[in-house]
Amino acid sequence: MFINDFKIAWRQLKKQKMYAAIKIGGFALSITACLLIALFIRDELSYDRSYPDTDRIYRLVAQFKDNGKVGKGWSFPPPMAKVIKSDFPEVENTARIMPSALFDGAGSNQIRPTDILQNTYEGRFAYADQGLLDILKLPMVYGNRATALAEPNTMVITKSMADKYFPDQNPVGKTMILNENKDRIYRVGGVIQDFPVTSHFPFRFLLTLTGHELWPGEQTQWASSNYGVYTLLKKGTNAAALQNKLKLILNRYYLPVLRSAGVKDPEGIIKDVHILLQPVADVHLRSVDIDDWQSKGDIRFVWLFGAVACFILVIACINFINLSTARSANRAKEVGLRKVVGSRRRGLMQQFLTESILYSFASFVLGILLTVLLLPYFNQVAAKSLVIPWKAWWLLPSLVLGAVAVGFAAGLYPAFYLSAFKPVKVLKGELAGGSKSSFLRNGLVVFQFATSVALIVCTVVVYRQTHYLLNRNAGFDKDQVLLLQGTGTLDPKTTLPGLKNELLNVAQVKHVSISDYLPVAGTKRDGNPFFKEGRTKEDAAVGGQKWYVDVDYIKTMGMKMASGRDFSKEMASDTASAVINEAMVKALGLKSPAVGQRITNGWETFTVIGVVKDFNFETMRQHVEPLCLAMGRFNASSIVAVKINPADLKNTIASLTAVWKKFAPNQPIRYTFLDENFASMYADVQRMGNIFSSFAILAILIACLGLFALSAFMAEQRTKEIGVRKVLGAGVGQLAVLLSKDFVKLVLIALAIATPFAWWVMNQWLQDFAYRISIDWWMFLIAGLLVLTVALITISFQSVRAALANPVKALRSE
Repeated sequence: MFINDFKIAWRQLKKQKMYAAIKIGGFALSITACLLIALFIRDELSYDRSYPDTDRIYRLVAQFKDNGKVGKGWSFPPPMAKVIKSDFPEVENTARIMPSALFDGAGSNQIRPTDILQNTYEGRFAYADQGLLDILKLPMVYGNRATALAEPNTMVITKSMADKYFPDQNPVGKTMILNENKDRIYRVGGVIQDFPVTSHFPFRFLLTLTGHELWPGEQTQWASSNYGVYTLLKKGTNAAALQNKLKLILNRYYLPVLRSAGVKDPEGIIKDVHILLQPVADVHLRSVDIDDWQSKGDIRFVWLFGAVACFILVIACINFINLSTARSANRAKEVGLRKVVGSRRRGLMQQFLTESILYSFASFVLGILLTVLLLPYFNQVAAKSLVIPWKAWWLLPSLVLGAVAVGFAAGLYPAFYLSAFKPVKVLKGELAGGSKSSFLRNGLVVFQFATSVALIVCTVVVYRQTHYLLNRNAGFDKDQVLLLQGTGTLDPKTTLPGLKNELLNVAQVKHVSISDYLPVAGTKRDGNPFFKEGRTKEDAAVGGQKWYVDVDYIKTMGMKMASGRDFSKEMASDTASAVINEAMVKALGLKSPAVGQRITNGWETFTVIGVVKDFNFETMRQHVEPLCLAMGRFNASSIVAVKINPADLKNTIASLTAVWKKFAPNQPIRYTFLDENFASMYADVQRMGNIFSSFAILAILIACLGLFALSAFMAEQRTKEIGVRKVLGAGVGQLAVLLSKDFVKLVLIALAIATPFAWWVMNQWLQDFAYRISIDWWMFLIAGLLVLTVALITISFQSVRAALANPVKALRSE
């Protein structure tokens, strides 16, 4: 019976080539979208699930109030990991980690084996405890995991780095020099397998924290926070119950420190602080509100793209349903005759479902081929390295099951509808005209175009917001600023100042500044509490940033002074002075102008000599925070900013390279541009816009395929009516309007339905940005006009073709 159903289905497919092509093509495009999004979602949901004890590994997160706002952070004082392990028996192990970018500027390091003179730039460094290897149970290639980071001045490197620097060797025991610091030579304590791409640990070099201090006595202080803390809980531990107990740490250790420092209302501060346990598997997708060093995803986008995939698949199913029910007259006689000769409704439904599943299988084959072709483009758009898991045992069964499920879902209603025809009415010719009007079919067309309109509106809003972020006045001049990186290998007292002076002698160079603190993500930060001088015990602390800069920093960055003056070489007192931003003036409640007033972070006191206008030094998802610029005390600096004249960029770069070779002959020059670094801060927003636009185009294409087929069928059904109207004098334009107006009405209804939904979705998304555009009426007008234009082009092709047909052929039988 199944073979007979299959034969009939195959005949129907060959008989209706155009409609079959549209059904299969629409299905294939939607399946391609679903497969691409499914690969994306699978990749996002697989982060940090490869560790043997994933379900017992947690990251500590601090929730607090800062300047009246609730915030979350990842950093804790040095002793935190140790006291959690000692004070709570539920904790099996703890470990700290500090990404190098937080301490070494941009995290750019020059490294070389001790027997090689040539430095090589590498990124992805972090300081870590031995316990991190134990908690994650990282697979070792060489060395003993239990002791790889246990001794001072040791490092663990990944296999790819071992193959690069020590090919065909066991690197354990080999030594390496970091940033030409020959006073601290690192010994390789072990080699681990590279972290998987689905890990929030992107590191290639782990430097031991054993015996390491940022400054003398730092490891015992509770007053500074620079370390992420990971915990491994004992089996059977209730994480929620333990989280409630962590408040004891605040009372036991933090409170005495705050009291001894004379901080105002220490109990009130502690009351607003909570220590949370975040499962390691949640770090990548559920850390949007946590201020950390991560490049992370967003669970909301995962579900949003999943919904987009479902909508696109539904659009294709709608095409199938609409074409199947619209062409019901073509199958009515077949149904009537089958019932007369004894066929039951169940058998007819089986026949129609077999046809639907056949279409689905053909679509899946084509969809898989399209996925293979489009995957490189999708990887580029989504910044991923997705691959189809051909060898996975579940792939083929999943595709087969998916093809059956999609075919069944799309064909179920047409099967019910077509198998319900009564043979008496069919054979009397009462269904000869076909299904010309259907409330359900119109409703499905409205759904298709409402989805398309919503996707277009989302695309327009995302692109407008991206353009706004990239072109809004950020308060500094990001153009023509070259960032010369890797300067941490130069002596900060002699060679680095010499490099700056030589660069200033290059004709195309306007200004040069030495500082690791830059107004773009990935550079150094230093959070501090600030007070008015003499008010540390009376006032609540104001959280802000303290940046060390040189006398040319403000000029190089093109920042504007609101009042007072910039730093000056001629003023020796400027080493104890500060330039603060307007946000700091407001947060501290300083009298205007603030020049001459004194502020402190509790251990340093600065005289304010100037106020710089606010500039965005973090992403525009947040408001400008208080900032204090102080004269630099450079032990080393890995970045030199060079303001250049863009007139002859090629020769300028050549001149800079020549200067660089004089000071670092064994190290290749490496540079980026500030505007590129600024744009990369919003790469996720740009990716989202590209993905939305791609799927919006796909949704419109699938919807228009269905509309093309429907308009062709409707024109076919109204052939005689058109012939009569032409004989009575109707023009081509009138007939085209007649055939198009019903579809235009449906598109307008779709626009009305999609508008409030798209506005709500995009308004929710824009709430993530402190600086954002408003959603204007013209965005919906553009989306509506675009969809309407595409729909009209699609419909009018068939409408004009029908209007130009010879009426004699249509009326010959009358």
